[in-house]
Amino acid sequence: MFARKLEFDIKLEKKEELIRKIREDVLTILKKQNGFFDMMMLFHEMKQEKFLVISLWEDKIHADRYAKEVFPKINDMLKPYLITPIVVTPHNVETRVSQRVIAVAA
Repeated sequence: MFARKLEFDIKLEKKEELIRKIREDVLTILKKQNGFFDMMMLFHEMKQEKFLVISLWEDKIHADRYAKEVFPKINDMLKPYLITPIVVTPHNVETRVSQRVIAVAA
């Protein structure tokens, strides 16, 4: 399993609009991608402008294909809501520890 972590700061006055955009548009696109598993959105408890998105993928190949072919369009869709550019960090998921995630994926 593979994860892509996206970090950025958002315009607080557009927070609800951004959440709706991600839920209705971005997630719809992600669900159509081969190898996509799930996504989590996290807001910092104290600094509400800090936003973190983690997408989970079957493997690095699928995540890389998405990053190259689809993510640039999503990045453009989200720019009106952002204060800072999106910083993407790839991660391997240690599945031996995440037994519940693996059970759901199976």
